[in-house]
Amino acid sequence: MFDDKFKIFSGSANVKLAEDICRFLGVPRGKSVLREFSDGEIYFQVLENVRGADVFVVQSCSHPVDRHLMELLLMIDAFKRASAWRITAVIPYYCYARQDRKDKPRVPISAKLVADLLETAGASRALTLDLHAPQIQGYFNVPVDHLFAAPVLVEHFKKLNLGPFTVVSPDAGGVERARYFAKKMDAPLAIVDKRRVDVDVSEVVHLIGDVRGRAALVVDDIIDTAGTLVKTAEALLREGATRIFAAATHAVLSGPAVERLCASPIEQVVVTDSIPLSDAAAKVAKIKVLSVAELLARGIRSIHEETSISELFI
Repeated sequence: MFDDKFKIFSGSANVKLAEDICRFLGVPRGKSVLREFSDGEIYFQVLENVRGADVFVVQSCSHPVDRHLMELLLMIDAFKRASAWRITAVIPYYCYARQDRKDKPRVPISAKLVADLLETAGASRALTLDLHAPQIQGYFNVPVDHLFAAPVLVEHFKKLNLGPFTVVSPDAGGVERARYFAKKMDAPLAIVDKRRVDVDVSEVVHLIGDVRGRAALVVDDIIDTAGTLVKTAEALLREGATRIFAAATHAVLSGPAVERLCASPIEQVVVTDSIPLSDAAAKVAKIKVLSVAELLARGIRSIHEETSISELFI
């Protein structure tokens, strides 16, 4: 049972996920007003007392990214100025994570900038889900709890009884994530050698591992335009895979992603509700959404009660 000093608020990015988290914890969603001025600027006001409270702000920084990020910053600032004791930014999808280092001359490290903005606004700590690059945790000077959706996804695929199958990482950067799946499902691992030729454009060069005569499960953290995923699926079929499945935490699904997935040989694409699906994506039968509300709720409860969060990684 929680006291009145434990409060959960949300921005507009993923209200349903915030409500599901509140429902699991048995607390009401905090009362606030979030609207626009006539020129498009964001107006926010807290409608209840948060002085001395442990406040959690749930906001996925998905499309429109800048709008949702700015909402989060303004909300955090409001809670800081209302004398909240602690403010935890709960960010199921962390934006600008794909520019996490200087891999080309004269480019920003966007992931670091977002961390600085959150701290400057007044965030005491952050709770995130499947960061694109785990080292982003080190960009913060406040505690970061980094959760993984893999246990939720693995449980789903265990129930499908796929027969002999191989877990596939679509690039070298996702090997650790795919290895977790392979270990938990007692399956071999394969890796796609992918070369990025432009922003959002990549080419499959080589497959390391064996998928011939087996089903293939492609595991990634983000599906954006779905170009890489579809090319990977086509390459796996050429290498003799019998069936293709895909799993990812964040269904960004921008641009032609939905059309590509519909036309692809992938039988089922399993994602989480870290980002709400568009109306078009929600109508696609092969896209299945699993909830991470309980996972995030348990993380929030552990932070509030000052208990270990490590059991959520198992």
